[in-house]
Amino acid sequence: MFLDDDHKAFRDAVARMAADHVAPIADELDRTDEFPKQLVDVFAEMGLVQLAVPEEYGGPGADLLSHCIAREEVAAAGSMALAQLAGQNSIVVRALMDSGTQELKQRILPRLAEGTTLTCIAITEPEAGSDPALMTTRARKDGSSWVLNGRKSFITWGSVADLAVVFARTNDEPRSRGISAFLVETGSPGWVVDRHNDKMGQHGVPNNEIVLEDLRVPAENMIGEEGRGFRAAMEALHQNRPTVAGLGVGGARAAFDYALKYGKERQQGGRPILDYQGMRWKFAEMATRIEAARGLVWDCALAYDTGAPASERARLSSMAKLFAAETAMSVTNTALQVLGGHGYMKDHPVERYVRDARLISIYEGTSEIQRNIVAREVLR
Repeated sequence: MFLDDDHKAFRDAVARMAADHVAPIADELDRTDEFPKQLVDVFAEMGLVQLAVPEEYGGPGADLLSHCIAREEVAAAGSMALAQLAGQNSIVVRALMDSGTQELKQRILPRLAEGTTLTCIAITEPEAGSDPALMTTRARKDGSSWVLNGRKSFITWGSVADLAVVFARTNDEPRSRGISAFLVETGSPGWVVDRHNDKMGQHGVPNNEIVLEDLRVPAENMIGEEGRGFRAAMEALHQNRPTVAGLGVGGARAAFDYALKYGKERQQGGRPILDYQGMRWKFAEMATRIEAARGLVWDCALAYDTGAPASERARLSSMAKLFAAETAMSVTNTALQVLGGHGYMKDHPVERYVRDARLISIYEGTSEIQRNIVAREVLR
């Protein structure tokens, strides 16, 4: 698949922005693990945070391919963490577009279109990860409000988000049928940031434990029908997976590019290490994996953008996420091997790329979950 002129221009603009604003601070973010709030305005000015907001609500109305391109380019500039700032509120936007009431859309989407309102998704719990049906967070009706109590784990953006989509059980129907979704203002009493998780990698984007203590939410902030909230979110989550895959492709590119620069300069036995066949094969393998992963990501984006059947979208979404995650881990590890002992040292960013890439096979659905989905679709 080849990009048209508009997508090429968009890609180049994002790459320039990332080179100017992301690359210079990527190493510092890894050391400090502090979110660079000043970049929200930079990304928002380009329409990147709010990519998914439709034009009718004041947003760019970007297609999914643009989301994937943006995340790849930011990650390729050296920060897989900050790549998540591109399309940051997209899952919430899609959930609202798919299942929100007209009143809720009119009230929230113009605000998200400004690009400075950050969001998060609160699904995972201490005992409910890959199987959200085990969720124990409860919501009880109290007049014109719902009152939420429970605990959410590993919530990316939890401490800096202004809005959250929170999932809670509203009845005792089995598995996911009793789960409802609520749009929450995180400044409300009862949204408690209990802990900042100390992650292995992807520093610079917060990840938190959230406690919900008698958190009161207006009834009109329910997304979708009561007890059908999980279904309301699933399509949005599926659609976000290729953007995570794009992030993985960009991270692999960053490692490949650094290893290539190193390989051209490094001498062994009186000649560049790239003269040795074993080393050349490493680069051939890395380049092939990156190109194949990008192809899957773009094919998946095209399936969504052209309205392909749901089963095809689900299959390609999981394939892209699975293969890009494995590619990111493989390429970053190979790049570290190219640098040898130097790659293991913090003097070079490759060890950070290895740590950052490791998360891609875990969040937004583990690689094992993606294999299950792919198997389900191809074995019908």
